[in-house]
Amino acid sequence: MSKLDAMAQHMWDARRARQKFANLADDLKPGSITEAYRAQEVYYRLAEPVYGPVAGVKVATTTKVMQDLMGITHPCGGAIFARTIHPSPARIAKSDFVNLRVESEIALKLGADIPARQAPWTADSVVPFVSGAMPAYELIEDRNAVYTETQAVSMIVENCWNGGVVIGAPKPIKPKDIIGITGRQTLNGKQIGEGKSEDPFATLAWLANLLAERGRDLTAGMVVITGSLIPTFSIAAGDRCVFTVDGLGETVMDVT
Repeated sequence: MSKLDAMAQHMWDARRARQKFANLADDLKPGSITEAYRAQEVYYRLAEPVYGPVAGVKVATTTKVMQDLMGITHPCGGAIFARTIHPSPARIAKSDFVNLRVESEIALKLGADIPARQAPWTADSVVPFVSGAMPAYELIEDRNAVYTETQAVSMIVENCWNGGVVIGAPKPIKPKDIIGITGRQTLNGKQIGEGKSEDPFATLAWLANLLAERGRDLTAGMVVITGSLIPTFSIAAGDRCVFTVDGLGETVMDVT
């Protein structure tokens, strides 16, 4: 087994066994961010028979606070698998996760392929490839990680903790429609957060360039989540979560 295979297999086995998240041991630790993404590609091959093919892309560690904790100066990226994309309204079983946390985001739906060969991409150049936007939840499976101890390279190998997404109905948009718009999160009818989007198209371009470095195209129909508008929150069985974004409608998730 190659070292890349061993890295991915270790993280996949730990996740399937529902173990508390731990960084890869020194003998398996990726020597660089690039090597971590190469191992993430192997992780995809292990995950796809269970979760379905890669059907979207996520961004992680978008805030300086999280980047500082993990010793990096940039976001990270991962995949969303087809069987983990849930249309709103969705019922999500908390028991399916070791430790479920939720991020309230804007998702983009791709209407055409964004080919790796045409990189580098910019916020402007990706606009024609987007067919719509919608409120979304990312389901974070951090397996009770201690964030102050987590190393970015280990998190990347395990696909940046993605546990799926819940997405609303996409609406056609132009960039001005979703830059700086407000999202509001309620939990059991009580507002717990409000925030403004940055530029989802810039995030899409960053992810397209990241994937292009690995020879991966983004393809029509994919869902791309672009970073949380409010702080990540935890939920309990019986909770109802409603995320409303100005001009885009709402996404609803009931936790069982």
